[in-house]
Amino acid sequence: MLGFDFSQLDWNEIGVASADTLKMLVSSAVFTFILGLPLGVLLYQTSRSNTGWVRVVYNVLSIIVNILRSVPFIILIVALIPFTTSIVGVSYGVLGTIPPLVIAAAPFFARLVETSLREVDRGVLEAAQSMGASTWQIILKVLLPEARPGLLAGITITVVTLVSYTAMSGMVGGGGLGDLAIRYGYYRYEKEVMIISVLFMIILVQVLQMAGDRLVKHFTRK
Repeated sequence: MLGFDFSQLDWNEIGVASADTLKMLVSSAVFTFILGLPLGVLLYQTSRSNTGWVRVVYNVLSIIVNILRSVPFIILIVALIPFTTSIVGVSYGVLGTIPPLVIAAAPFFARLVETSLREVDRGVLEAAQSMGASTWQIILKVLLPEARPGLLAGITITVVTLVSYTAMSGMVGGGGLGDLAIRYGYYRYEKEVMIISVLFMIILVQVLQMAGDRLVKHFTRK
């Protein structure tokens, strides 16, 4: 195949790298959802208030989120090495990559959550308020269910973005397919490893995107 020799590939190592990528992806996606969803709800709720101190809270949170979203991930992962080491004990490998992934993705997801919540029909919210629903009841039983298609789309976008982040983490020994591609495909000029790594990541992204699109379509009201 165009001068490439795939017969010498270490498929066991490729399998381990693929498993590491999935571990990083699943772990960081779970923590991103746990942190990003309430942060997005908080951004939405505070943005609607006219109270002075609440607006200050929104502005502070908004600035922090914007700063974290603005820093390129490859720089962020290096800058967070002391913090990552203090949290998980290492700054490399699968475990050492998860905290930077979460810190990079959670603000991104929070903005998507905020945008999805803004698209909810205000008439539905006003109806719930007129029926005496509390703020928590409105959030849990009206706001989030109504925004579900948008939230699922946001989760899909975030998870796909995390795939590219895991690849970038290979530049600093993060493990996974990105690390494999850098060590063998770039430093050792083993183009076959680079091709397989990229191919596997493309397949992963396609599968995630298709699954996300199906969920959005299923939960979108006709």
